[in-house]
Amino acid sequence: MLISRASRAATLAACATFLLATSACGTDKPEEGSTNTQVRLYGTDGNMLNSYAAELKERAGLVDGMKGTTPLTPLPEDFKRRLLAVDPNLTDFLYAAEAYDAVLISALAAQLAGSTDPAAIAKQIVGVTNGGQRCETAASCLDLARKGQDIEYRSVSLTRAGFTDAGEPSTASYATLHFDGQQINDGKTEFVGAGLESGASTKAPPRPKKQGTGAADRNDGSPLVLGGLLPKTGDLAIANPPLSAGAALAIKEINAAGGALGDPVTWIDGDDGTNPAVAKATVASHVEAGVHVIIGAGGSGISREVLPDVVKAGLVLFSPSNTDASLTDLDDKGLYFRTAPPDSLQGRALADVIMRDGPQKIAIVARKDSYGEGLQGFVRAELEKAGIGADRLKLLTYEPPEDAKAKPVDFTSGAQEIKSFGADAVLIIGFGESAAVIRALADAGVQLRR
Repeated sequence: MLISRASRAATLAACATFLLATSACGTDKPEEGSTNTQVRLYGTDGNMLNSYAAELKERAGLVDGMKGTTPLTPLPEDFKRRLLAVDPNLTDFLYAAEAYDAVLISALAAQLAGSTDPAAIAKQIVGVTNGGQRCETAASCLDLARKGQDIEYRSVSLTRAGFTDAGEPSTASYATLHFDGQQINDGKTEFVGAGLESGASTKAPPRPKKQGTGAADRNDGSPLVLGGLLPKTGDLAIANPPLSAGAALAIKEINAAGGALGDPVTWIDGDDGTNPAVAKATVASHVEAGVHVIIGAGGSGISREVLPDVVKAGLVLFSPSNTDASLTDLDDKGLYFRTAPPDSLQGRALADVIMRDGPQKIAIVARKDSYGEGLQGFVRAELEKAGIGADRLKLLTYEPPEDAKAKPVDFTSGAQEIKSFGADAVLIIGFGESAAVIRALADAGVQLRR
């Protein structure tokens, strides 16, 4: 059941107060001798990745000095090592923990439901994260679930509290990231908490079913089949490696612990293409293949497009990286979940990072979709609350390419607008394609701060 708008508003207001209090102690200051003609770049979870610099090719150095936020918890070194064992070429870990948790929570929900029926799984998902015996590994949680015991899963991305009634995190952790030497400088990364533990659901899920041992007791529809809907191609492909590694690691560790419902969990790969047409085709393929839970999509806008198809098919859609806050209120028939926090929280974190540097005029550039424009709106609102008047803000959007064959983003006129406006801070909300914005700013003669 969706939480009320009034409750959400009160929760977000409290979150904003907490974020301001915890992050205002930062010491990051503008460089000495800076002027309003110098521009500092800021980014978000869609482009604050090590792989982003490569999108600028021979001009990769333009990212140096860029800073931004992303949903991220301090990842244990052991978890990183396990991910690297799955994919030794990983250079980023963004949303790997969320992907891992989405897969494991799905398996635990099926085990507790005693069935692979998506509707039964959906009814257990929120409860997996709240109100039972605490467990933190695939093996320990599956063992408890097989015994028919309520559990409270805590792991890499879920550390403080469980899901809300709407099926999303009630608390979150954000990292402030910095580009130095064309890569994220981990030594400068700062973490700040957001959200309220009291926002976690207190509703009791259906009573767990103890796993039977004989063949006659195995009328559960197993094996559990999960289908990937991750951005292997398209604008968000730069974020796919950690997403895929997190999902693969979870499947590996679930099956090493005996699987779910007495059988190994099956994974069927799938691409969302950062494109509705590609994603819809993948969903149709998963429906035909008998998938029970779809892990994805990567981008919020893609999930919004495919959700009606998923709901019509009666499957679960569980995203590790959707952050568009408006997804909370969609009519999903109780079948949509996410391990990534909504952008209503990230908007506050981003605004605080920008305000630390004391900008005079701020331009916010966003890809024209629900993710970009949604986060743009939240950041604008938070900046205005912080005292930045409308005359000191400029909002711009750009049309993202429809597919890999489309022409790249042309932000020439937008860059000239920003230069004429005299912005000394530019927030870029986008994916890999947003590198075109940085190139256009440099081509327009905008001096980027390093």
